[in-house]
Amino acid sequence: MTSPSHPSQDRAFFGHPRGLGLLFMTEMWERFSFYGLRPLLVLFMAAALADGGFGFDRPAASAIVGIYAASVYLASLPGGWIADRWLGLRRSILIGAMLITSGHLSIGISGMAGAGVGKIFFFLGLVLIVLGTGLLKPNISALVGDLYPEGGARRDAGFSIFYMGINTGAFIGQLVTGYLGERVSWHWGFGAAGFGMLCGLLMFWLKAKDMLGSLGQDIVRDPDPAVQAKREGTVRMYTIAGLAVLALVFVLASTGVITLDPQAIGGAMTFVLVGIAVAFFGFLFAFGGLTRDEKLRSGVIFVLFAFAAIFWAAFEQAPTSLQLFANDFTDRNLFGFEIPATWFQSVNSAFIILFSPLFAALWIMLAKRNIDLSSPAKFALGLALAGVGFLVMIFAANRVVASGGTVLVSPWWLIISYMFQTLGELFVSPVGLSSMTKLAPRRYVGQMMGIWFLATSVGNLVAGLVGGHVDPTKLDQTPLVFTGTAIALFGATVILALMIVPIRRMMATAK
Repeated sequence: MTSPSHPSQDRAFFGHPRGLGLLFMTEMWERFSFYGLRPLLVLFMAAALADGGFGFDRPAASAIVGIYAASVYLASLPGGWIADRWLGLRRSILIGAMLITSGHLSIGISGMAGAGVGKIFFFLGLVLIVLGTGLLKPNISALVGDLYPEGGARRDAGFSIFYMGINTGAFIGQLVTGYLGERVSWHWGFGAAGFGMLCGLLMFWLKAKDMLGSLGQDIVRDPDPAVQAKREGTVRMYTIAGLAVLALVFVLASTGVITLDPQAIGGAMTFVLVGIAVAFFGFLFAFGGLTRDEKLRSGVIFVLFAFAAIFWAAFEQAPTSLQLFANDFTDRNLFGFEIPATWFQSVNSAFIILFSPLFAALWIMLAKRNIDLSSPAKFALGLALAGVGFLVMIFAANRVVASGGTVLVSPWWLIISYMFQTLGELFVSPVGLSSMTKLAPRRYVGQMMGIWFLATSVGNLVAGLVGGHVDPTKLDQTPLVFTGTAIALFGATVILALMIVPIRRMMATAK
C-alpha cells in the first residue's frame, strides 16, 4: 500500500508523478552528453593528425567506439548490483553523474595537453564516463519503475515519456556538439557535451529530495544486521578490487608496457559478454532463491535479452557504418550549406520525440479496449521494422557501388532508414525497460536492469566491429554490411514470432 505522501500518487507532470519530470530532465542532460560525444568519436579518431585527430584506421576507430559503447552498457551490470546491495538507487545516480562530468572534463583537457599526453586524458575520460554511466543508467530507469508501484499501462506510458526525454537530449546534443566539433574544433564539441552533463548533475543534486521524497534512498536489507554488513562489505571489496585492476591495465597501456588491439579485444569481448549473461542467469536459477513464478519470468527476460541484443547490433551501427555512410556517400549540400555528417544522428531522436507521445497514448488506448500486445509481439514488430530500415540502405549502397563511388546519394535514404529503425526502437526499448521492472524479482531489479543494458552492450560491440567496413576505398563491402544486417533482423523476427504464444503463458502471472 502507498501512503498519501508517496511520490507515485501525484500527477503534476502531465498526469504523472513530479519525480518523473526530474528523472526526465536528468536523463535528458546525461543523454545530451553521451550522444553529443559519441558521433564525434569515430570521425575524430579517424581524422588525420593534421586535422586534429588521432589518425587511426577506420576499422580500429570503429572498434574503439564499439568497445566504448559496449563498456558503457556493460558497466550497468555491476552498477545495478552496487545499487541493489550497497549504495541504493539515489546515491548511485548522483555518484554516476559526478564521474561522467569528470570524464568529460578530462576529455576537454586532452585538447590542451599535446598529442601524447592528450591521448591519455582522452581515454581516461572515456573510462570515467563508462564507470559513471554504469552507476547512473540502470538505476535511474529502475527509479522510474518505482514511481509506478501499481504497474500496468500507466507505467508503460511513463517509460515512453521518459524515453522521449532521452531522445530530446540526444537530438539537441548531436546538433550542438556536431556543429561545434565539425565546424569549430573537435574539443569545443567535447566541451559542450560535458557542460550538458554538469547541468544534469546539478539538477538532480538540488531537486531530488523535494521531488522524489525518500524513493530510492535505501536498499532491500537482510533482517540480520550481521548478514547485511557482510553483504555490503563484499560489494565494497569487489568494487575496489575491480577498480584497482582497471587502473593497473590503464597505466600499463598508457606507458606502452602493453599494446591493446581494439579489433582483437572487441572480438574476444563478444564471447565474454554472452558468457556473462548465460552465467548470470545460470547462477540466478541455481542459487538465487527464486520461486517457480520468478524463474518463469526470469526466463522471459533471458529470451528478450537475446533478441534485444540482435536488435541493438543493427540499430547501434548509427555512429559507425551509418555515420561513415553519411560522411562519405551522402549529398549533404542544402542551398549552399554543407550539413555536418553528425547531424544525421539526430534524425532518429527527432522521430522518437515525434512518435513517443503517440505510442504512449496508443498503449493506454489499446489497454482500455482490452487489446494488449505482449512484449515478445512488440519485440518481433520492432525487429521487422528495423529490418526494413536496413533493406532501404541496401538500395542506397548499391547505387553508390554502381557509380564507382562517384555519385552521392540523396539524404532521404538515410532519413527513411532512420524512420523505420525508430519505429522499431519504440517497439523494443521502452517496452523492454518496462518489462524488466515488471518481470524482475524485486531484490534483483537493479541487476536485471543491468542485464537489459548488457544486451545493448553486446549490440554496440558487434555494431562497432562491422561498422568500420564502410570505406570509399572498398566500395563492395558497404552493401554486404547492410544486407547481412537485414537478413539477421528478418530471421530473428520469424523465430521470435513463433515463440510469442509460449512466452505469453510464461508471463501470465506478471503484473
